[in-house]
Amino acid sequence: MPATSFCQDTLRVKNGKLERNFGKSTSIYADSSGLLDINGAIKNKNFIKENTAVPNLGVSSIAYWLQFNVKNESNSPSTMLQLQLPTIDYIDFYLINANNQIVYQNKTGDRVRYSNRKFDNPVFSFKFELTPNEPYKIFIRISGGEQLQAPLILGNSDSFIQEIQNSFLIFGLYIGIVSVMFIYNLFLFISTKDKSYLYYIIYIFVIALTQANFQGYTFKFLWPDNIWLSTYSVYILSSLAAMTAIEFMKQFLHTAHYVPKMDKFLNLFYIPYILALIAAFSGHLNIGYQTIQVTAVVAALYMLVVASRVYSLGYKPAKFFLVAWSVFLLGVCSFVLKDYNILPYNTLTYNMMPFGSALEVTLLSFALADKINTFKKEKEESQAESLRAITENERLVREQNIVLEFRVKERTEELELALTDLKEAQSQLVDSEKMAGLGQLTAGIAHEINNPINFVTSNIKPLELDILDLDSVIHMYEAIDFNQEIKPQITNIESFKKQIDISFVREEIKLLLSGIDEGARRTAEIIRSLKNFSRLDENDTKPVDLNEGLDSTLVLIRSTFPSNLKIVKDYQVLPLVECMPGKINQVFMNLITNGIYAIKSKPEQNEEEFVTIKTWQEDKHVKISIKDSGTGMPDEVKQKIFEPFFTTKDVGEGTGLGLSIVFRIIENHNGNIDVVTKVNQGTEFIITLPINNGN
Repeated sequence: MPATSFCQDTLRVKNGKLERNFGKSTSIYADSSGLLDINGAIKNKNFIKENTAVPNLGVSSIAYWLQFNVKNESNSPSTMLQLQLPTIDYIDFYLINANNQIVYQNKTGDRVRYSNRKFDNPVFSFKFELTPNEPYKIFIRISGGEQLQAPLILGNSDSFIQEIQNSFLIFGLYIGIVSVMFIYNLFLFISTKDKSYLYYIIYIFVIALTQANFQGYTFKFLWPDNIWLSTYSVYILSSLAAMTAIEFMKQFLHTAHYVPKMDKFLNLFYIPYILALIAAFSGHLNIGYQTIQVTAVVAALYMLVVASRVYSLGYKPAKFFLVAWSVFLLGVCSFVLKDYNILPYNTLTYNMMPFGSALEVTLLSFALADKINTFKKEKEESQAESLRAITENERLVREQNIVLEFRVKERTEELELALTDLKEAQSQLVDSEKMAGLGQLTAGIAHEINNPINFVTSNIKPLELDILDLDSVIHMYEAIDFNQEIKPQITNIESFKKQIDISFVREEIKLLLSGIDEGARRTAEIIRSLKNFSRLDENDTKPVDLNEGLDSTLVLIRSTFPSNLKIVKDYQVLPLVECMPGKINQVFMNLITNGIYAIKSKPEQNEEEFVTIKTWQEDKHVKISIKDSGTGMPDEVKQKIFEPFFTTKDVGEGTGLGLSIVFRIIENHNGNIDVVTKVNQGTEFIITLPINNGN
């Protein structure tokens, strides 16, 4: 019902008492035209009595006039009125005496420089004088693009001292908590390099700025003369707070891993926030603010659902996020319900959002700390499992070594020196790198040495027969009796020489000796390659010719080559590289044999398959490329090939240790190894080693 100001209750200012949230003692008029001035407001009879303690005017572009009667019954004329909503754009204050004359006026708001305020306080404060026991009327005109409310406090100036101190104390406690959490997590980020902490400290910074903006402190301390920031900071900071919260949650909960579809849907919330900013910057402040409010509610609830889902999938740190986010949502809901008069407007409800924010920041810090403990425990368990696996591997290799040593002792006497060298090489490789493929190497070397030895032994018997024939001829010449007729005896010898074909015997002896010499030379080459491969001093670094090491390795594994394999060597002149030669040769053998296996396992063989070996120098490093034309690898296999015990070979064909040993050896030499592969197009391993090893 329409009511004039004379029908309203009169607010009485008394000593030591503050009148709080006295909306029911006010009347309101909505000026849809926005053209009504103070003189028109004084004469206007269409004010409507308010029925709530805190007038809630919603989000609207309409200008609202509030009026109420006041009388000073204290012993001091100094009086103060506070409107405790620091984000209102425009506020016009008028004090009218009983003769309808303006005795005091003040125009302020977010769109007025802070330095122009007559009272230095982030909360809009109006200080004026009321003659005791005389009636006055107060008119307040407010308008803006955000939520408009009128939480009013009235009293004499002395009564406000404690009120102002309390407001500063509450916000100071909030900033203190947030600052401690920010600094604490900043140090954790610097020490751990974990991106979760980076996203978190950004989120803390933005949420603290947002809360400070709602309390009016950013306008006071950060941009007191920047009207543009004062106007749009609510929209910018609210949007940034939501976006940083989403990004932190995605990083902390690993949503892309646990809930990939829900993770992609989270990105859709950026669209309404961007549209809200565009609307606000184009002058549609009310639309922008309403869009931010609706999006914030939906996004917050959806984030709660995502966190619940991640926790249900077994990610334990999500429980801390659930609790922290629920606390923050409780604070936000209390703040919003206060805006809609569902909860009473008081100090508690007004500060519920910063209180919930501070508690959330603290709980999330605990969550990140728990995450560190979880990762530490998982790492310890992983290390224990790796130690167990290595111990088991050592046991298996020792047992295999015993069997191999027994077989080596059964070799023939002719191979004893070569096999002794092989045993020494085997012992060094097993003790240092636990070579799972030692049996294959032994069999290959035995096969390589057996061929020239068989060649030698097969030539010995024919050579013996030819020498006996020559010996018979010599014996016949020695048996000539010069006392008898010589010619018949010579004729008999010539007949025997024709019988045994003395010319053929001579040529055959030459051929047999040449064959024996070739067999001995090939045996010596294999022994020399074996010695170069094994290197008894492999635990010490020394300058080495890597091209020579590659050739030695190829000699030792030549027996494993398929008939259609062609070895292509493209060696450049390399400087001597400081390394442990035995271990580097082991790397070459593992990579080449893996390439040969990849070629053999192709379902369709080409007429000619290739293993290409290239060496070259780049600055202070040398590079070795070993490329095969085998089956190649998909990405999921490529990611695991250097893991211990991972193998794509059939059961019984591989231990899965070869490439993990390769990786460890290259790493110990301060080098690195790159893999280029494509399914059905082969694989290339590129090794990079420093010429001078720092270790």
